Formats: sequence, C-alpha cells, structure tokens
Amino acid sequence: MKNKTFSNGGGEAETMTDNSLAEKIATSLRRDILRGALAPGAQIKERDSAQEMGVSRTPMREAIRILAKEGLVMLRASRSPVVADPSLKEVTDAIVVLSALETLSGKLACRNATDQDIANIRGIHEHFVKAYDHSDTLDLFEIDMSFHLAIASASHNTSLADTHRSYLERLWRARFLSARRRRARDRVLKQHGEIIAGLEARDVIRVTGEIERHLEHLVLNIETYFEERAAEDASEAAPKDKHDQPRKEEK
Repeated sequence: MKNKTFSNGGGEAETMTDNSLAEKIATSLRRDILRGALAPGAQIKERDSAQEMGVSRTPMREAIRILAKEGLVMLRASRSPVVADPSLKEVTDAIVVLSALETLSGKLACRNATDQDIANIRGIHEHFVKAYDHSDTLDLFEIDMSFHLAIASASHNTSLADTHRSYLERLWRARFLSARRRRARDRVLKQHGEIIAGLEARDVIRVTGEIERHLEHLVLNIETYFEERAAEDASEAAPKDKHDQPRKEEK
C-alpha cells in the first residue's frame, strides 16, 4: 500500500473528530481494496497502517471497524484483520436481498419522492454521463452507487434506506468488479436513464422492472468474474512445462 498521510506534520489532522478522521481513513482503505491494492486475504496491520498514514491507532481502529461493518474486512481475535474474500454464494445471496430492497425503494420513490428528489437523481445521472469518457473507473463507480443511494433516500422510508445502504456496502467490491467492464457501464447508462424516466412518470412497473433487470445483469457479471478468477487460479497452479512435472520415483 502506498504511503498516505492525513496530517501535515503539525498534528492538524488529529484535531478532527475521531469519526471524521476515521471515515476519511476508511475511504482511503476502501478505495485501495476496490482497486486491488489491498487484495483479498491481505492483512491490514493497524500499527503499520497508522504510521503510513500519519495518524494514531485509535482512528485507524475505528476505520477498520467501519470496513468490517461494510463486509470489506474480516476482524480476527488477537490477529490482524484481513481483506474479506466472500464466496460467490455469499455474494449472490446478498444480491437477492439487495434486489428486493432496491425494488421496494423504487416503488416507494414513485409514490413518495418530491420533484426535487427526482431532479437530484437526474443530476447524479447527468454527472455520470459527463464523467463517463474521462473519469477513473472507481470515480464512476462511486457516482453509480450514489445514484442507487439517492433512490433509496427518495423512498422517504428511513428504515429501508438504512438497510439498503448496509447491503449495498456489503457488495461494494463485487459491484465494482462488475462495473469495470465497459459493456456493463454502457448498459448502466441506458438503464439509469430508463429508471429516471419511470420515476418522472411515477410509473412503478417501469421503474421496478428496470431495477430488476439492472441487478440480473449484476449477477451475471459477478458470476463471470468468479469463473475467470477460478480459471486464472487453476492456470497459475498448473505446471508450466514438463520441467515442473513431479518426478516419478525410481524403481
């Protein structure tokens, strides 16, 4: 992990509230995890990471807890936490729940969203369109996630919005891996546009249908990622040539 510091040498960063600093550290670590700079299974050593970022161990510990709550990090008793590596089953199970939450969010947003709520959602989409050809993949992904969070918020159901955020966070990495594909991003643009048109028309069937199709493609993309990863792992494990083959025991 590259050195990153959140202080200016005079301890200015430490004057921030612990939560604010912890969230800033969590954002930095989260982006490293999504990009693969911190790979699945990699240890996050609290003391070393805190020193690299120029912060104390307290906000670093809180940042790790934030990431653990999001499902990006696994805490281990008396051992350093590690970057989570969920199975395909765990990811697809979470997507089933997320699909139900997003469908309900869309349904309630059609009924409860204000005109300003919908204008804000359209604004996020237009920002995505403008940034599409020249922004970093991770930046585009974060705009995409803000789009989904805005729809849940527009439901004006706090319990639903909070639960939706929790499940969305658990799927940060899986969704980012899916979103890296150019074809997937092209489809996202079209589907987001259809969802907005449905919200503006207060058309529940149109909105929920597009959300369901959107998440069906997510499952397919993630399944493809796991298949490709398994193939790569098998290729790396296979002997490269005859010199790598185990020798037969001499009789």
